[in-house]
Amino acid sequence: MSTALLAITPLNGPWPLHDTSATRELEAPALAARTGGVLMASAGLAVARLALAMAPTATRVHVWAGPGNNGGDGLVAARHLHAAGLAVVVSLLADPARLPTDARRAWQDAQAAGVPVHSGIAAAADADLHIDALLGLGASRAPQGDIAAAIELLNRQTAPVLAVDLPSGLHADTGALLGTAAIQAQATLALLTLKPGCFTHQGRDCAGAVWLADLGVTPSATDIHLSGPPPTAYRPHAAHKGSRGDVLVVGGALGMAGALELAAGAALAAGAGRVYVSRLADEPGGGWEPPLARPELMLHPRAWLAAPQWLSSKTVVCGCGGGDVVRSALPPLLAHATRLVLDADALNAIATDPMLLHLLRKRQARRQPTLCTPHPLEAARLLGLRTAQVQQDRLSAARALAEHLHCTVLLKGSGSVIATCNVDPAPPSACWINSTGNAALATAGTGDVLAGWAGGLWVQQPDSAPQAIAIAAAWQHGHAADGFAHSTPGRALRAAELIERLAAGQ
Repeated sequence: MSTALLAITPLNGPWPLHDTSATRELEAPALAARTGGVLMASAGLAVARLALAMAPTATRVHVWAGPGNNGGDGLVAARHLHAAGLAVVVSLLADPARLPTDARRAWQDAQAAGVPVHSGIAAAADADLHIDALLGLGASRAPQGDIAAAIELLNRQTAPVLAVDLPSGLHADTGALLGTAAIQAQATLALLTLKPGCFTHQGRDCAGAVWLADLGVTPSATDIHLSGPPPTAYRPHAAHKGSRGDVLVVGGALGMAGALELAAGAALAAGAGRVYVSRLADEPGGGWEPPLARPELMLHPRAWLAAPQWLSSKTVVCGCGGGDVVRSALPPLLAHATRLVLDADALNAIATDPMLLHLLRKRQARRQPTLCTPHPLEAARLLGLRTAQVQQDRLSAARALAEHLHCTVLLKGSGSVIATCNVDPAPPSACWINSTGNAALATAGTGDVLAGWAGGLWVQQPDSAPQAIAIAAAWQHGHAADGFAHSTPGRALRAAELIERLAAGQ
């Protein structure tokens, strides 16, 4: 059986993701066809191989085995590492008599091979590498007793940790913590399938570098995916600014002109032919705002009141720094913009105004696609939830919001989620998790850059579905931040600098 190890990176996707239910459906026939612990034998060997590759100079390995088949995988790995000449210690935090059949056989084989197996928590200070095989796919509640204590202990020590299938204490489907803590691993070896929880919310911090051992099982169809690099857009030599499309950016209430100009600058950098800017601060009584910082931008006062045919020829980005005054601009934009990106204060206005929500929903029936780009707080306002509830299950929240708004949603955050609403009654559309990005993006204005970049991509591909635009924009936005973090670790990324990195394809 195959024990090939595949590194999962933003550059080699896309990848299918399988939640607990889908993985169980795939696992059942595989177990039936491979009796006698064959699947566990393959899994344990894969764990041992990655452990040796991850810590090639390690001489002491501590395996932490729990009460399920995840613990059995760890016991098989311990036997292989012991045979390779490493000093291996196993802490078995389970009653051997109550282990599942294959795991109990793995325990017996490890003991017969001379692997020291201790009941309860053994000293961890001397290990060069720890293997977390405490909790697997079946975990659905907060870790208790010795397992909770082991998680706390492992998170205090300094040696690297390899998690088996997923970090113990992490929800496989959502990336939320089952309790107060989960293993902070340097690497995770996913077995059979990749689990969505490792790529969003707390998952990326807990899982570290993710690898896959598919154990020779062909994955089934799935409606959750991890994004990869978008295809390179072809730009004809004879292209000109008129053929590259026009973007209109509406926002920038008094004191918030920077958000508007960041979005507009990003649309330019993405390749839009012309970018018009309509500042809400220029409304009567709105006060004075300084001239536009970028000479390439074209100021178009109160553009939302332009002729419908003019508006319909533009890809519109609305809401960046819009304040409450954006409400006055939304009705004509919702009615006439052929392609519309809604961000920030535009979403806050829709959250509190049923008329605006009604106008947004009507766009789907008219085949006027909309992309909404909320952060978790904005998503919570739109759904009438607390932010913590949105974060607890980001995939479900993104899908619920797409259905609520009748549009495509890019829910920002660690492992941004893209979901879309089906036009006709059907099973949920495919949901995508973005594979790029890091904490360097946690600065003011980077969300405005994302909205503008999406508008700039979309205007050049007017027939593309908003989901495809969102996937590409999120990947490129995060990839630029990943390059920045690699070259200047520990620094925050300023939004204006992000635009230049995006323009350079970094």
